[in-house]
Amino acid sequence: MGFREFQYVIAIAKYQNITKAAESLYIGQPTLSKFLKNLEDELGVSLFRKAGHKYHLTYVGERYLEKAEQILQLKSDLDAELADIVKRNVGVLRLGFPTMRCTYMLPAILPAFQEMYPNVKIQIVEGPSAELDKKLLNMEVDLAFYNQRFGDTNPLIQTKILGEEELLICVKKGHPMERFAQPNPASKYPRLDVRLLQNETILLMLKNQRTRQIIDQYLHQQGVVFENILHTSNIPAIMELISVGYGVSFLFEPHILQHNFKNPISCFSFGEPRTTSALVVATRKNSYLPSFANDYIELAKRLYINI
Repeated sequence: MGFREFQYVIAIAKYQNITKAAESLYIGQPTLSKFLKNLEDELGVSLFRKAGHKYHLTYVGERYLEKAEQILQLKSDLDAELADIVKRNVGVLRLGFPTMRCTYMLPAILPAFQEMYPNVKIQIVEGPSAELDKKLLNMEVDLAFYNQRFGDTNPLIQTKILGEEELLICVKKGHPMERFAQPNPASKYPRLDVRLLQNETILLMLKNQRTRQIIDQYLHQQGVVFENILHTSNIPAIMELISVGYGVSFLFEPHILQHNFKNPISCFSFGEPRTTSALVVATRKNSYLPSFANDYIELAKRLYINI
């Protein structure tokens, strides 16, 4: 039994469909069907039960999948460690970012990293934070950078804090709401009570986006419910809508500082004493990271101050 067999079973479990699994493996559907039949005959037990066109894991299949993933993780760690020993400056680094984060973190870090490691190939994966966690655990991403929600932990993922970011209320400059702002010694931005936004059009990201989840967590704690909400996953679109006076929103300070607004906006702190979230780099717990991956993390931590 080789590593290829484990990859085949993992693909079938992931797609629950022989044809789609075969396509992902770049093999023919008959080849994969024959493989599964031969494997189950060899083991003397069914790994999957078929319902229509879907393949569902049996209990034995679940155990097989768990061990197969562990074995492939060990192999990946071994390969990375050996490559690190033999060729310290050669390899592949797969980086995961939410799309907005990508736009300014990559230009700030990648040039310096590639100067240090010109032979390390970079692969970029974009998506919501929860999706990046899944890709981490599926070994599709090595490092993921995102904001961490308070109390949000996964025992299989470890995180390292790069910095703290303040979440701010944003309105077009000159908005009537400005007159209600109060000084906030804990922030460089004056404070605004979120309850004053009840009659405004609130521009929010989608529920699978981390910024939205952090906002929802705060609003739930405060018992605040908005009625007039416009949803979009596009953060730059939200920024431009704010700048032309269409609605208000909540944005992280680095996003604001890196965006070239069409018209000036005003920003306000909220919460006691203010609302922040840690920007973290996430990795698989106890997995081996080559030296160049650790150096990328250190570069990110050092250069983040200047972002």
